[in-house]
Amino acid sequence: MEIPGLPGEGARAPRSERLIYPGAAAPSGGDRLLRRCLPRPRRIPAPRRTMRRAPAAAAPVLLLVLLLAAAPPPGGSESPKGKQKALRQREVVDMYNGVCLQGPSGVPGRDGNPGANGIPGTPGIPGRDGLKGEKGECMRESIEESWTPNFKQCSWSALNYGIDLGKIAECTFTKMRSNSALRVLFSGSLRLKCKNACCQRWYFTFNGAECAGPLPIEAIIYLDQGSPELNSTINIHRTSSVEGLCEGINAGLVDIAIWVGTCSDYPRGDASTGWNSVSRIIIEELPK
Repeated sequence: MEIPGLPGEGARAPRSERLIYPGAAAPSGGDRLLRRCLPRPRRIPAPRRTMRRAPAAAAPVLLLVLLLAAAPPPGGSESPKGKQKALRQREVVDMYNGVCLQGPSGVPGRDGNPGANGIPGTPGIPGRDGLKGEKGECMRESIEESWTPNFKQCSWSALNYGIDLGKIAECTFTKMRSNSALRVLFSGSLRLKCKNACCQRWYFTFNGAECAGPLPIEAIIYLDQGSPELNSTINIHRTSSVEGLCEGINAGLVDIAIWVGTCSDYPRGDASTGWNSVSRIIIEELPK
């Protein structure tokens, strides 16, 4: 076994063995034949003599004591061989005198596998209330501010207007915006009669002119013939309407009128407007 405290060097402890011949005495030196016939002796190892191990922390101290004991006395002459040995002993003392030299860095290891997801954390503390925002505008208020309804109605209890050509009724309206449109409606009783084919036309004018944005607003009644066998004509009064939108009219006062006239390339008949009933003109300004 190695003696602790001396790295790299050591001495073997002596071992002793005893030969035991079971069932017989030890053979003599001259009886070789008897030795051959006897069973082979069994070797029993003698108990080892072990040295008591010194504590690991005492190994550097023991080495230092041995090296100092082997050093030459001061003032004596040393041989080159002794100097080399002393230098080596000093290196060993420096190495084991509580100083551990650091070796070169190893190769960096590879990245490990991603870990599993952690346990979800608890909800955080609710944040503080933010600053008060500015007052908003209601949608209804914005619509009312951008557009105010503007309409008017003119009505007559019994026009009973029997003219065939000309203005029947008129209604004045105040238009608020130039980029808006006017919706007009005439509702009343209309009639046309004749012995032969005839045609009459009812239409709107704006400040004396028919609508040009985009087209005139009108309605017609056409009659083919009467009843010769009864020596009379068909005379039917029906409530009818003339309606439409007109664009391109400037803001301000607008004179709106309903007229009666002839159809192109057809003879005139006997027209009647507003017989025995209420007639009305409705005007409304609308956004485009």
